[in-house]
Amino acid sequence: MKNLIALLLLFLGVHMNANSSKEPIKFYEVNNIKIPVIYEESNLLPIGSIQLVFIGGGSINDGDKNGLSRLGASILNEGTKELGATKFSEKLEQKAIDISASSGLETLNIELNYLKDQEKDAINFLGDLLKSPNLTQNALKKIQTKAIASLLNKETDFDYIASTTLSSLLFKNTPLAYPPLGTIKSVENIKLADIKAYLEKNLSLSRLVIIMGGDINTDKTLAALKPILSMLQTGKKTEMHHYNANPKPQEKILYKDTQQAYIYFGSPFNINNFEKDAYKAKVMAFILGSSGFGSRLMEEIRVKRGLAYSAYMRIVTGNIASYTTGYLQTQLQNQTQSIELIKKVVQDFVEKGVTQDELNGAKNFLLGSEPLRNETLSGRLYAKFYNFYLGLPLDFDKIQLEQIKNLTLKELNEYIKSHPEIKNLSFSIVTKKGAK
Repeated sequence: MKNLIALLLLFLGVHMNANSSKEPIKFYEVNNIKIPVIYEESNLLPIGSIQLVFIGGGSINDGDKNGLSRLGASILNEGTKELGATKFSEKLEQKAIDISASSGLETLNIELNYLKDQEKDAINFLGDLLKSPNLTQNALKKIQTKAIASLLNKETDFDYIASTTLSSLLFKNTPLAYPPLGTIKSVENIKLADIKAYLEKNLSLSRLVIIMGGDINTDKTLAALKPILSMLQTGKKTEMHHYNANPKPQEKILYKDTQQAYIYFGSPFNINNFEKDAYKAKVMAFILGSSGFGSRLMEEIRVKRGLAYSAYMRIVTGNIASYTTGYLQTQLQNQTQSIELIKKVVQDFVEKGVTQDELNGAKNFLLGSEPLRNETLSGRLYAKFYNFYLGLPLDFDKIQLEQIKNLTLKELNEYIKSHPEIKNLSFSIVTKKGAK
């Protein structure tokens, strides 16, 4: 159950319209603030899980302090000021309690996992952490050193380089253009006062969503949490964000000492109504490039021509941004041919659409595999939160399966043809100088 919503999400926005949910959302009032609670009780295992999700605490709001949210989450993993990281961890381990913090694009997440009979102590430890995080110079130096070491390793990670460069092309002059990990310089320049201000701003009731599940009594667990949550400031809700991908095709080549060409690509994707159109985009992406073997890209690039071991393209749909993104890795001499082939596959896909056999194959897979994603408690809770986050009904997964089941070839091909913007591909390429 660890990392229940781990970084969320790539590329999600904030649109919490609780009234649209067929399955009612529970609200719990603390200091006159009604906090959304997404939950599911299950006694299959004697364990409990609580997620405190603070919307607005992600990298998209780092401003000119790139990497601040990652350091802010990291310092919450350094224990309390009184005990420090080691002693605090030892106390948790003695009772098989786990507390971990992470940040994503839009959220700061704190996760608490525990055995049922340790719930009281687990919540108390969580309270200690929220009341007195280890905001010390020693803790800051430690997490900065780790962050810088990670960034130094990224300097030879050509996938990371190509991916972040693509983001800078697609979302120039927006927060999405900057690497969420920050840069060495930006991480070095973050001060303890910056992290303190970040936590004070984001650990607030107005930004909080609670996700909880397991062998718990929801009402009693919330009552136990209330004294801890009451310590938090009321704060302000985060502002809405949406960024459009650059419609003008661009290409950027970075030369490195590599024996392979790393090709990342993407384009805009316009979607205005998730509830109405998300299922069409899902099927469209599956057939084009997100299904692995059997997808158009894989068939043309690997199966027919052997240009790459794998080729992938997916459609990202969210409130923050909606766009396509894909990648492949190929031999240096196949670089130009692969790029031209990607463009041709996408163009033919939009102009000619898909076949009935492709649609049938997509339906069979999606209708068969999607329910498996929700077999676990963590999977079901994640799905509910994801839907809530997008302003969709909590049970939207079930609704979407029915939509996919009833999708016709005509409807899908009309939808595909209505998205010529995906042909406006930008490319980020890491290759070796002199490669043809």
